[in-house]
Amino acid sequence: MKNKPDTVIVCYNAPAAIYDNYSGKPKSVEAALDDMSETSFMNEIGFITAALQKSFTRVETVAVTKDIPGNIEKLKQVGPAVVFNLVESVEGIAEYEIYHAGLYDLLKLPYTGNTPQCLGNCLHKYRAKHILNANGILVPHAVTLSPGADIAATHRLHYPLITKLLKEDASIGISEHSVVHNETELQQQLKFLFESYRQSAIVEEFIEGREFNIGILDTTILPVSEISFEGLPVHFPKIVTYEGKWIQESLYYKHTTPLCPAPIDAEMTQKLHRVALSAYKAMDCRDYARVDVRVDVHGAPYVIEVNPNPDISTDAGFTRAASKIGIDYDALIKRIAEFAVGRAYQAA
Repeated sequence: MKNKPDTVIVCYNAPAAIYDNYSGKPKSVEAALDDMSETSFMNEIGFITAALQKSFTRVETVAVTKDIPGNIEKLKQVGPAVVFNLVESVEGIAEYEIYHAGLYDLLKLPYTGNTPQCLGNCLHKYRAKHILNANGILVPHAVTLSPGADIAATHRLHYPLITKLLKEDASIGISEHSVVHNETELQQQLKFLFESYRQSAIVEEFIEGREFNIGILDTTILPVSEISFEGLPVHFPKIVTYEGKWIQESLYYKHTTPLCPAPIDAEMTQKLHRVALSAYKAMDCRDYARVDVRVDVHGAPYVIEVNPNPDISTDAGFTRAASKIGIDYDALIKRIAEFAVGRAYQAA
């Protein structure tokens, strides 16, 4: 940006809780500890606006709610050159993220990050698997189940299995109980998920092996990060749980450690780069996304999730990976904003 564009508006979701339990297991001592999922993000808004002030003459913020007319009025009042879109849900409902991105399109406001179609396809885990599979990308076999459904459809899957909410992110509902080894455990966990969250679940074959994250910034593939579970009790599955992300005093948080760059050889690095970029393109991502991959004992990479508009907090994995190739925090935020500025100029 040679000259500062006029105004950017940072839209983010106003903190809200819609579930009594986010941890994916019955209430426990650990589940009652401080949850950073909302508070940590709120603390980051200041860093993001400070970074944007170096490139824009005016930076405004809007906490998005279900008040759609009010949201529209705020956007029109500010009249931003671009929207820096950090909305991941609206009043706790993840699906509404899609519609709010669509609102920018209806108002003809250029915005950072991914389109409604991409956000919706990635949020719906089963649909995402079909798209990835159709593009020749390995994904775990899976079935979806609605509350009260017969589990007969899972009989074609091979244990161990992992249970997840069909349309949630941030690891909501994922705990050490999510990986099941027999039908009794499966029924018990599904019963808990259905009663606690009242939505459909996806049941997929659990890939035993190492877990990696690969961030992509437009056309730049960031250094591969591995999730280390060293020190986790042997009877706990090596997965990224809700507590591992957000409950700082929990056992999982203490033993879920990102290693970036990952300790892997050049051949594995290239393999992960290829599959991540293929997944990014298959899901029609733009600007930035993170691809989560598990590599089985035979070295086969399975894409388990594509995350458009991933967390870009100062301590997030995406930010850490960018820093490894010389893109500091201010530069990262500026670059993401520039993608939207470029689209604004093209539309003018």
